[in-house]
Amino acid sequence: MAFPVDLRRCQILGLAGTACLALGGETAGALPVADLLHPASVHAALGLVGAYFGVVLLIAAWALLGRVVREPRPPAPRALLLVLAAWAAPLLLAPPLFSRDVYSYLAQGAMVEAHMDVYAHGPSRLGGPLADEVAPLWAHTGAPYGPVFLAVAAGLSGLTHGELPAGLLGMRLVALAGVALMAAALPRLARHSGADPSAALWLGALNPLVLLHLVAGAHNDAVMLGLLGVGLVAALGRWPVLGAVLVTLAALVKAPAVLGLAAVVVLQIRAGHSPAKALVTTTAAAAATTAAATAAAGTGYGWVGALDTPVSPGNWALTTLLGRATRALLEHLGSDLAPLAVPAWHALGIMAAVVASVLIWLRLRPRPVYALGLSLAAVAALGPAIRPWYALWGLFLIAAATPSTSVRHRMAAVTGVLALCVLPSGGPADTGQLVLAVSGGALAVVVLWQAHQAELAPVPGRAA
Repeated sequence: MAFPVDLRRCQILGLAGTACLALGGETAGALPVADLLHPASVHAALGLVGAYFGVVLLIAAWALLGRVVREPRPPAPRALLLVLAAWAAPLLLAPPLFSRDVYSYLAQGAMVEAHMDVYAHGPSRLGGPLADEVAPLWAHTGAPYGPVFLAVAAGLSGLTHGELPAGLLGMRLVALAGVALMAAALPRLARHSGADPSAALWLGALNPLVLLHLVAGAHNDAVMLGLLGVGLVAALGRWPVLGAVLVTLAALVKAPAVLGLAAVVVLQIRAGHSPAKALVTTTAAAAATTAAATAAAGTGYGWVGALDTPVSPGNWALTTLLGRATRALLEHLGSDLAPLAVPAWHALGIMAAVVASVLIWLRLRPRPVYALGLSLAAVAALGPAIRPWYALWGLFLIAAATPSTSVRHRMAAVTGVLALCVLPSGGPADTGQLVLAVSGGALAVVVLWQAHQAELAPVPGRAA
């Protein structure tokens, strides 16, 4: 007998998961400095157990929802959007989770509002309560973001007058708007690409990484992906110039979205435009948008130099891991080349990503949305830094464009692993925290198993 599952059960289970996560985050999240608890405190420990309990419940709800979506008559996109809204609701008023980046966003917005050069100086130059909230690693580092996002952050700073609670809520609402644009774009992109719209929404919008990192973490990747998605939708129709403008705005939030301009060009060619006209039109629209957005933001062109902002030395990107291993080996051998090992591997990774992207586009040129998704996945995997939410760069468009169930299954497996990789505080884990996190997840598995057994148990008087 199969475990009974339906849309409502999935909605309730996922809602319970995000509610537990939000409650646990009150003591174990990326809290303001004034609210930080000692890592060994009982409240922080219980919060960490509760947060991981909620994460596992959410992953289980999402996996079960995948079974519902694969049924012969899957839920309509509207029904799935209501599930997404229900799952996201408890996270709206929760503290920041899984990262302290949102504090950097607020500090950088305040710097722009104060007419400071946000690309030349880190938030430490701002001083005051907002700067105190920024992780020490980034306190002296210039902003790696484009003028569009910094203009949004500056506008939010002006509206909230530097008040932290209002700023955090405002930044989360900005991220939520980005998620809404992603969800709006997915069904249209899926229909164009021959994929199932419901399956696309399940993998690309209801994905736990979206809820954990774009909603709960308020990362600006949500705005980048939302603008990129609606830009591609515009380019699918009769508005290729608008598409180029929106994709350029996405790239002026975070640079990887610039690859979307290649998809805009290909979509125009497929619509009957000559390659030369498509290239000139897209380039002109992108250049004009860049100049106008940079002038309006008032940040200047320092964002060009910010593209090589140093990455965290402790990050676990593939090229960084290889670089550190090579450096250790060279140091053991007494070679003077040891300091060059990590930069060399980073350069090799970038070149490999470029080569992979070219090969992808040559092979999948008739499927530009899918090619773009795979290219962004290659950039994330081979780049000098990696975070779990970077996987969404490619996953969002792969979800929209792949008709293959096997590809969706592989992406779901990656999601399940990455969703468990970061503590709610966003900081490194010690042994005690790992034990607490595993305990919370294991408790959720036990509860789910008991519920499964209870559902399958025969009821007296009911025929088997």
